[in-house]
Formats: sequence, C-alpha cells, structure tokens
Amino acid sequence: MEKTFILAENELNILLEFLDEKLKKYKIVLLKGNLGSGKTTLVREFAKKRGVEEATSPTFSIQQVYESDIYHYDLYQTSFEKFLELGLFDEFEKEGVHFIEWADENLEKLLKMAGFKYIVIEIKTKDDKRVYKVLDA
Repeated sequence: MEKTFILAENELNILLEFLDEKLKKYKIVLLKGNLGSGKTTLVREFAKKRGVEEATSPTFSIQQVYESDIYHYDLYQTSFEKFLELGLFDEFEKEGVHFIEWADENLEKLLKMAGFKYIVIEIKTKDDKRVYKVLDA
C-alpha cells in the first residue's frame, strides 16, 4: 500500500495520526530523503507527541533512545557493516518504534530475511512543503 501526503511542517500532525495507525502493525520506519528534507524533524515531532522534550539527530552517535520506547538511528556517517558490528540490528527486537535515517538496500534485505515488517517514508521537498510517500514493505 502507498499513501502520499503533501504537508507544511506545521501540518505534520496529519501524517503522525496516520503513522499511529500504521505503527500498530509495523515497528520499524525507514526514512529516506536528501539532506535537509525533514527526516529528523519527523522523528522530533513524533517524539514530541509522545512527551519527549527534545529529540536530536543521532548523526554522530548513530543511535538515540528516547522515552516512550522511541529509537532513532542515523546511518549517514556509518556503513551498514559498522551498524552490524555495533550490534544495533539486535536493537530491533526491543519493543517500541525504530526510526532509521539513511537505511540502504542491504539493511532492507536483512530486515526482510529476519522477518521484520517495516514501512518506508520517502521525503521530498516541494516549494515550502514536503511530500511524504509512505510505503508498506
């Protein structure tokens, strides 16, 4: 299934409500988009809705864990192999929602092989709005 949203940043709650329903079935969300497209902003707003004061990009730390069982990974500065070496793939066994920025095809293949269900959100900029394409994998 695919669903597309075209939203300004202050309209993200529409997408977040849709995600609330999706996350009853899925617990892993792969975020794809160019630098500055709004991947971290989406996670920040999701976390804020669940009472997390401040969610920041884990670009340099690779992983952030927030209250309310929210896990946030950023693979921009690391390789898939390093991600595995650090044992972060095992984190997906934990209850909660796992947001992964910059996931590649290797991670997607491994998720499928391990039997994890996930969704992909592709984010593109369009004028002063963002286009969020949500895909079931």
